[in-house]
Amino acid sequence: MKLKNTDRAALAPNPTRRSMVLGGAAALLAPNIALSQARPVLRIGVPTKTYFPTIIAETALRQKLFAKEGIEGEITIYRSGAEGFEALAAGATDLIYNSSSSVAAGLLKGVKSRCVANGSLGYFGWHMMVKPDSPIKKLSDLAGKKVGITSAGSGSDIAALWTIADQKIQFTRVPLGGGGLVPNLLSGNVDAIVLYSPLTYQVMQARQARSIGDFGTLIPAHSSGAWIATDKIIAERPQLLQKGLNALYGGVAFLRNPQNRAAAVKLIAEIDEIAEPIAAAELDSNISKLSTTGEFNREWMERALEMAKLIGMTSLAPVADIYVTNFKPVPTL
Repeated sequence: MKLKNTDRAALAPNPTRRSMVLGGAAALLAPNIALSQARPVLRIGVPTKTYFPTIIAETALRQKLFAKEGIEGEITIYRSGAEGFEALAAGATDLIYNSSSSVAAGLLKGVKSRCVANGSLGYFGWHMMVKPDSPIKKLSDLAGKKVGITSAGSGSDIAALWTIADQKIQFTRVPLGGGGLVPNLLSGNVDAIVLYSPLTYQVMQARQARSIGDFGTLIPAHSSGAWIATDKIIAERPQLLQKGLNALYGGVAFLRNPQNRAAAVKLIAEIDEIAEPIAAAELDSNISKLSTTGEFNREWMERALEMAKLIGMTSLAPVADIYVTNFKPVPTL
């Protein structure tokens, strides 16, 4: 099953897995104990490597927050949000991060899943970028221009179409893939690009491009992404799911804690394989604005479906069906 993908270009060539396991001397000295006391496993899927859900999950893993909850967190990095959602539909993973609207589309295709914890309320770190010497100064100047996006139906496409509707203008959307956005802007093949973090901070700090619009502040608050679980695990293993969410939001809490700033910047730099100044910008301008409670608001969810309709997702389940409120993450410390 294929659904519209609302995340970024694939950065990982194949799904990769990370998990907390008993190893080394402990495994050799006490194999029977390890087997008899095996922790329940929660399989977690994240969309692409260089994206904040991966940072959160990896932080929870490296800080041993899943272990503190008495479970094992197995993380799979998929090539896109769509691939992760397909894995969820196939029963290959238990919990994924993806666009909230993907649940509304999936329900009508027989994929029984719900948003269980809100992740982000906007496109923080996403900007409309132009070359430093471009005559384009504001969004309305894009009328009649060419604007680069990753692909049709992606988050960048949503931002571009929102700009068209908000500014009451028309421009040509040019799909370039994630890796093609910056090169095509710099070569002049397009006049502007919709770019996401941490690339936005990288090109800004290198003075390769400048922003004419910050989508994190321009687009009204809505549930742009959420942690999503199948109805099966919600019904049959709610305690395991709750513990996993506790660990994930513990990862958010660790990264946001001012006392952990140096360690957080280093972690983000390692996970995303970026320089520490760019990692610091990612922390301050994106991760620091993520939901710390996972709470849902009906208005946020309704607006998420409105945003989805911009890219042609018209067959959507009612907003009341796409999320549940029985899970309230208590961050693991």
